[in-house]
Amino acid sequence: MTEQPRKAFLYVVVCAAGIASGVGKLVSAAQERGWEVGVIATPVAMNGFFDTAAVEALSGRPIRSAWRTPADPRPFPPPDAVVVAPATFNTVNKWAAGLADTLAVATLCEAPGLGVPVAALPCVADALAAHPAYRESLHRLRGMGVRFGEPYSGEPQEDERRPEFGWERALDLIEADGA
Repeated sequence: MTEQPRKAFLYVVVCAAGIASGVGKLVSAAQERGWEVGVIATPVAMNGFFDTAAVEALSGRPIRSAWRTPADPRPFPPPDAVVVAPATFNTVNKWAAGLADTLAVATLCEAPGLGVPVAALPCVADALAAHPAYRESLHRLRGMGVRFGEPYSGEPQEDERRPEFGWERALDLIEADGA
């Protein structure tokens, strides 16, 4: 019997922002494009920012939020790409500074060193996006090869509706050069 080739594996890192409730859209879109998906969430995001049971059912894998012990098997294969959506102010700044204090941020810190393409969809309020540390973090991460989508503040538009969050843009960014 011929062994099936392994599908490309995508790590989706989810941060604690209200828009995180839509992360299933990203998981579904990635699967439709042929990716297998594993979700890694910040500890705060695990506290009600998205439906963890629904995302686990959709991905077919448990969501990771904490480090495994050395005796535990690796729950995901190595990533072929990593996306972080939504990427919050806190996560972007910790990532750029190399402060790998959670599995989610450690994963982001490690990916560029492994040569794995990384895309980020920031979800940061305008007042925080104006902070010099955030602007410096974006500059540093771009210098490391991280691909950024358009910023999303979540602020209502003139008609009082919030704009759509472009989940699939993360996939476009990592697939731009055949990653």
